[in-house]
Amino acid sequence: MSSTEHWQRIERALRGDAPDRTPIALWRHFPGDDQHVDRLVERTLDWQRRWDFDLVKFMPSGTYGVEDWGAVSAYDGQPNGARAVVKPAVTRTADWASIRDLDVRHGSYGRQNAALKATAAALGGRVPILQTIFSPLTTARKLSTERLFADLRRSPDAVHRALRVITDVTIRFARDAIDAGAHGVFLATQLASWRLLSADEYQRFGKDYDLEVLAAIEGRSRLSMLHAHGDDIMFDLLADYPVAMMNWHDRLTEPTLEDAQARFPGIVVGGIEEHGPLARGDLAAIESQVADAIAQTGGRRVMIGPGCVVPVAVTDAAIETALRASREAGRQPPRAT
Repeated sequence: MSSTEHWQRIERALRGDAPDRTPIALWRHFPGDDQHVDRLVERTLDWQRRWDFDLVKFMPSGTYGVEDWGAVSAYDGQPNGARAVVKPAVTRTADWASIRDLDVRHGSYGRQNAALKATAAALGGRVPILQTIFSPLTTARKLSTERLFADLRRSPDAVHRALRVITDVTIRFARDAIDAGAHGVFLATQLASWRLLSADEYQRFGKDYDLEVLAAIEGRSRLSMLHAHGDDIMFDLLADYPVAMMNWHDRLTEPTLEDAQARFPGIVVGGIEEHGPLARGDLAAIESQVADAIAQTGGRRVMIGPGCVVPVAVTDAAIETALRASREAGRQPPRAT
């Protein structure tokens, strides 16, 4: 693999040109190892060196952003490797006032960028690497779990004050990630869903703060991705975010990849249902989903990926099938545009 091949493939996709083959990236958690800098670095490098994906989504634990504020998390054996908050930091409305500024170069935040820096140095810029960050509102939910929804409606000023602190911390962490070698961020929002909030609520408590974070790394970030987690996502509210790529559970919730391309100008990332064929090891279904994703998009402005993290028990055969299918289907003549 040449030192620029991954970059060239993604840059062609961004321009809407037909790539030499369809880019692909899969990512997973490393439970237990993600609590230690050296072990997370080692597992990330092993994963990339083995599979040679076109992008590395760096995979700190999903709770790293709340632990420095006192939330406690644990891994309870979830198939996707995610940790869960077992003791939130905000249990009463008054607790939002305890969300104070943090030094992101120490504690849990500091460990994530230390691990990313070592990983990026070892990769030597040959492949894009994105640091995972969470939208400020997603962090607020992890700090408070379900009481967030009552508080943002009943005591919005208290939530906004906390979101101001969380946003400032997230901005500093994102900037440090770029300085540490990340080429951009993977910004995950878990609340831009019609099942959870209204569009006005997400605009005021979510999008406004998300855009601050992205604006803070404008000109410093070469490549970033937005992940919209969950069902019934507010796709059109998110489609104008200044990111190069967008990822969601396209096999489980609207829109399809094809429909999304008319509404988002960058690369759509998806095509594989991670809790379906990948989890079952259904090789024929994996191959079919990859081929369908490429057919939907004509092989342009698309990266094959999961709707979210792949199961920790995913088999080598399943990954090999996804890689082979992306390469073989991606070499077919693209549809006319």
